[in-house]
Amino acid sequence: MIIVDRPETLVVGYAVRTTNAAEADPARARLPVLWGRAGAPGAFAHVPGRVDENLYAVLTDYESDHNGAYTQIVGVAVRTAARLPEGMVAVRVPGVPALLFEARGPMPGVLADTWQQVWKHTESGAAPARAFTTDMEVHHPGGVDLFVATLPSFGEPSGPPAQVQATPA
Repeated sequence: MIIVDRPETLVVGYAVRTTNAAEADPARARLPVLWGRAGAPGAFAHVPGRVDENLYAVLTDYESDHNGAYTQIVGVAVRTAARLPEGMVAVRVPGVPALLFEARGPMPGVLADTWQQVWKHTESGAAPARAFTTDMEVHHPGGVDLFVATLPSFGEPSGPPAQVQATPA
């Protein structure tokens, strides 16, 4: 884990609201369905202005900490989100200082192990502290880069929270 300046990113994708407790219960888990939808062949073929071929998972709108509810958006990075495809939302991920965790190896197990490291860091009170504003996973052929937003040393949230746009009616 290292501290980096995460660049601002605009992501268009599908969203769900969940908790880590719900995800631990297969009967209540919403993320497998979200990822199944996002991972379907051609799921993002109709999204204009893609930046790359990576999948992005944005965790935002935290109710509190890693024990509370949050929104996860799984999608693609784009240059602009002027017209959202039906059923999708756009989220602007602010550029902020972040802890970078690299998950390399068999997925999804190694990613779950990496999130366990994040939670241990959080619960230990180690510096820098998590901001619980907007975190982002970048899924690429080599693995996953996990960017966890941090609080600046003076204790204020780093950057504005992400802005989520609902699909236009």
